[in-house]
Amino acid sequence: MNPILKLLVQRIALGLVLLFAASVLIFVGTTILPGDVAQNILGQGATPQALENLRAQLGLNDPAYVRYFNWLGGVLQGDLGTALTNGQDIATSMGGRLWNTLFLAFWAAVVSVPLAILLGLIAVRYRDRWPDKVISTITLATVSVPEFLLGYIAIFLLSVTFPIAPSLAMINDSMSLGAKLQAISLPVLVLVLTVLGHMMRMTRAAILNVMQSAYIETAELKGLRPFTVIARHALPNAIAPVVNVVMLNMAYLVVGVVVVEVVFVYPGMGQYLVDHVAKRDVPVVQACGLVFAAVYISMNILADVISILTNPRLRHPK
Repeated sequence: MNPILKLLVQRIALGLVLLFAASVLIFVGTTILPGDVAQNILGQGATPQALENLRAQLGLNDPAYVRYFNWLGGVLQGDLGTALTNGQDIATSMGGRLWNTLFLAFWAAVVSVPLAILLGLIAVRYRDRWPDKVISTITLATVSVPEFLLGYIAIFLLSVTFPIAPSLAMINDSMSLGAKLQAISLPVLVLVLTVLGHMMRMTRAAILNVMQSAYIETAELKGLRPFTVIARHALPNAIAPVVNVVMLNMAYLVVGVVVVEVVFVYPGMGQYLVDHVAKRDVPVVQACGLVFAAVYISMNILADVISILTNPRLRHPK
C-alpha cells in the first residue's frame, strides 16, 4: 500500500476508535450524574408509581450497557433521540443551533487566521525588536485572560461605554448577512483574541526554526528583502506545524464557544447545551457532547492529513 494512503487510513481508523471511546465516556459521565431524571421531569410532587412508570418508559431501569448500545444504535442511524423536557427531536432542534455555531466560528476564523499569520511574519521580521515584543506581549495577555472576562470587558467598552456594537448576539434567518455580522461582532472579537495568540506564536516559532536552514541564507545572499525571504521561502516550508495549530484552534472555535455563547446569549450549540444541562436533559447533553467530540476529532484528523500531504519526506520516502 502507498505510504501516504496507509497513514491516512491509520489516522481515520484512529479517529473512529477515539470517537467510540468518547461516546463511552460521554454516556458514562451523564449516567453517573447525581439526581433522578424522572424526578426532574415530573417534579417533587410526583407519586412513586408515576416515577416508576416514567423510568420504565425512558428505559432507565435497563442495565447501563443496554441503554448505551440502544443510544449508539440510534446515533448510527441518525437518530439522536428526543429531548426529555419538551419532547422535540434533538437532531431537528440541534440543526439550526449547529449552523449558528459554525457561522460564528467561520467568521472568527476568517479574521483570526490571516491576522495570526501576518503578525507572526511581522514578529519574525523584527525579531527581538519592539514590534516583536509588543505583538508577543499583547497576544500572550489575551491568551491569559478567560473568555468570559474578555466578553464582559468587550460588552462594557463597546456596548456600554462606547455603544458601537450590540451586547446580545441574537440572530435569526430573516436577518441579512450585514445585520448578522453586526450582531456577532463582539463574540467574534472575543474568539479572535482567544485563539490569536496561540496561532501567532506557533507561526513565529515554526518560521524561526526554518530560518536556520541553508537555503534561507542563500536567499538572503541573493539580496532579497527580508520580508520576501520570510514570506516566500520560510513560510511555505513551515506550513505543516502552522496548519496543525490552525486546525486545532478551528476545532476550539467550534467546541470551545460554550462560554462565549452564554455570555452573549448567542443561539448556538453552546447555549443549547447549557440550557439542557441545567434541566438535566440527559439525551440532549449526550448528543451535544458527541457532536462536539466528532467535530474536534475530525478537525484533528484533517490537520494530520494536511500535515502528511504537505510533508515532502512523507510524499517522497526513501
